[in-house]
Amino acid sequence: MKLVVIGGDAAGMSAASQARKRLGESDLSIVVFERGRYTSYSACGIPYWIGGAVDDRDKLVARTPEEHRKAGIDVRLRHEVVGIDLDRREVRAHDLDGGGEVREPFDHLVYAAGATPFMPEWARVRDEGVFGVQTLGDGEAIHAWLDRKPEPRTAVVIGGGYIGVEMAEAMVLRGLTVTLLEKSPQPMGKTVDPEMGALVQKSMRGLGIEVITDAHVEGLETAGGRVRAVVTPGGALPADVVVLGLGVRPNTALAREAGLPVGSTGGVRTDLRMRVEELEGVWAAGDCVETRHLITGRPVHVPLGTHANKQGRVAGINIGGGYATFPGVIGTAVTKVCDLEVARTGLTSKEARAAGYSFVTATVDSTSRAGYYPGAELMTVKVIAERRTGLLLGAQIVGRSEAAKRIDALAVAVWNRMTVEEMTALDLSYAPPFAPVWDPVLIAARKATEAVHASL
Repeated sequence: MKLVVIGGDAAGMSAASQARKRLGESDLSIVVFERGRYTSYSACGIPYWIGGAVDDRDKLVARTPEEHRKAGIDVRLRHEVVGIDLDRREVRAHDLDGGGEVREPFDHLVYAAGATPFMPEWARVRDEGVFGVQTLGDGEAIHAWLDRKPEPRTAVVIGGGYIGVEMAEAMVLRGLTVTLLEKSPQPMGKTVDPEMGALVQKSMRGLGIEVITDAHVEGLETAGGRVRAVVTPGGALPADVVVLGLGVRPNTALAREAGLPVGSTGGVRTDLRMRVEELEGVWAAGDCVETRHLITGRPVHVPLGTHANKQGRVAGINIGGGYATFPGVIGTAVTKVCDLEVARTGLTSKEARAAGYSFVTATVDSTSRAGYYPGAELMTVKVIAERRTGLLLGAQIVGRSEAAKRIDALAVAVWNRMTVEEMTALDLSYAPPFAPVWDPVLIAARKATEAVHASL
C-alpha cells in the first residue's frame, strides 16, 4: 500500500511516523509532500527564537527530513500539492525548486495542509518589512530583517491574540519600540473575558508596549521598497517592521476542489478516527480540520499544535491497522507576555452565553505561593459554572510566576464534567514554596460554589 501525506509538520509527520511504526516499508510506502524547507518544527516557538529565549533556529526542529527518511519516509521538500483526484486516487504536486510536476498514486491520503493566515487586502504589499508568523520560513525572514543594518527601531504588531502578544514581547526583548493594534476593546478578546483582558493590557503597557484598542488599520505607507508606517484613522504610526497577527483560517481550498466535505467552521469534517467523512482511505488532521467542542457539542476550529499532534497520531495509528480516536477539545491554551502569564480552558462568558448556558462566575485574587514565602506573586482566577447544577464550564488565569499551568487542574475538571462543589474537595498539593494552604484553584471553586447556591 502507499500512503501520501500533504503537509510535513505536526499533524502530517505524526500520522506518517505512527503508520510507519506499525507497518514496515514492505507493507506500506510513505510519501510526504511539504511546500517548505522543514519538517516537524515548532511554529509556537518562533516568537521565542526571535526574542532571544531560544538561541538557535534548529532547536525548534523536532525531527529533520533526513531523520524521517532514515525511518523509511520519503519526504519531498519544496513540493506543493496542487490537485487531488479522488477517482484516480492520485495527487499532483509542483516541484517549486526543480520545476515540473509530480503525480503520486495513493491507497491512503492524509490531508494535513494546516492553516493560512488572514491577510487583508491592505497587507498584500510587495514591499519589505511586513511579516506573518506562520512557518519557520516566516521566522527566518523576520530574524534576518531585525538583524540587518541599520537595525529596525520601531515595530507595529497588528492583532492582539496569541501571536500578537507573543511577537510584541519578542520585539520588546529585541529593543524595539512597540505598538500593538487590536480591534477589540482589550487584547486577547477572543481568549479571555474583558476584565481579564484588561489585566493583560495594563501589564503590556507597564512593559512599555503602546496598546491601542478599538483600532482600525486603513493601510500601510511604504517608500523605497520597504514599509514606513501603519495608517490608522488617528494618524500614521511609524514602523520599521510590521507583524501581522490577525488569525488563521483552515487551509482547505485544495480540499474543497477535490470534493472533501468542509464544515461550518471552514475545516475539513472527519469522524472520531480522523477519517474524512464518507471517503474511504482519506484522512485529515491538524489546523485544516474542524473538531467537536466537548462542552457545547458544536463544531469548532481550534488551531493548536497540541491538537495537531494528537490528531495526526490518531490518523497514523488507524492507517497502520490500530484503533484510536480523537474525542474533541475544550479550548485549553496558555501564553505569556514577558513575565505575565495568561491561560484559559473551557468556555469564556461570551462563549457560554452564545451556547445558551445560564451561568454564574467567581473571580478571586490570590498568590502563587504562601504569602509569606519569598517570590509569592499575585494571580487572578476566574471560574464560570452552570447556574443551579454548578457544572464547571470554563476558567481563566492571569498572573505571574507559576500561575498559568494551574489551568491544567481546571482543564481536567472541565474534561471530566466536574461541578465546582466537587472541586472544592480536590486533593491538590501544598507546601509554602508552591502554593498557599488554599490553592487559588480551590478558592475560586469555593467562591463559585457559593454563587451557585445563591442562585438556587
